[in-house]
Amino acid sequence: MTQFAFTGLNLALATPFDEKGGIDFKRLEENIEKYLALGMPGFVLSSGTGMHVYLSKEEAAELVERGCRIIDGRARIIVQTSALLVEEVIERTRHAAGCGADGVMVLPPFFEGPTDDEGIIDFYTQVASAGLPVIGYNVPQAVGVEITPSLMKALLAIPGFCSVKDSSGDLAKQAALIRTGLPVMNGADSLVAYALYAGCSGLIWGGANFAPRTCLSLVAAATERDWEKVRLVWSSLEPVMSLIWQGNYVESVYAAAKMTGYDAGTPRRPLRALGSGQAETLRAALGDLIEREAI
Repeated sequence: MTQFAFTGLNLALATPFDEKGGIDFKRLEENIEKYLALGMPGFVLSSGTGMHVYLSKEEAAELVERGCRIIDGRARIIVQTSALLVEEVIERTRHAAGCGADGVMVLPPFFEGPTDDEGIIDFYTQVASAGLPVIGYNVPQAVGVEITPSLMKALLAIPGFCSVKDSSGDLAKQAALIRTGLPVMNGADSLVAYALYAGCSGLIWGGANFAPRTCLSLVAAATERDWEKVRLVWSSLEPVMSLIWQGNYVESVYAAAKMTGYDAGTPRRPLRALGSGQAETLRAALGDLIEREAI
């Protein structure tokens, strides 16, 4: 097992888009600088929240290059390098290493890929040979592959494999992964406080795009094991984190970020901006976070 180096909050950064649907690199730099000024310790570039699957290979490469250059060693960097072909995953991972990334997050083979444990282990063994610590991605509802405790133990035995990010949204199953004693990262916004209490090793959190101050405060309280403060801070985050987890996740993160001063534009097609009714429901769920997060 490769040493785990991604404790605390890692922001699954929303990729900014301009009015024509292109990546807005000026806004990318502005937003990253805002998050760094607050003390954000880690970023995930080309994340799911950042619309990885809707970026071309060339766009993702430029996003990673520019993002790494902007961050410039001031925070750790995870890059999602998921692709259908294992050769492309390896190529993307080597590119991320050359840009200065500290690790990569990779989906298991998807769209009719292997679903047996040996096939998954073989896939991640090849990816881990590319030279960066690998974080597996457990999101069975999207890719049809579930990382169980037994499979996780086998994956963590691979040199270069360091953790599993669990975005299943099932706290009982995540707790089972945590009980292995191996590093587990929570990726379900609605479970953050509970996952921290259960002993997860780190967070990859898309909702932190729109509430970075409050999310950092919650993680700091959990690090100090001040669970009373965690409950208090979580009470302000839970309504909106639960709402966005129910559906229209990416669209809601982009809309909420615009409301709190971390505007990343409008999600790229085929996703669309939230309708007016949905936006008002989101605004109500944000509550005083809008004022609290004001820059």
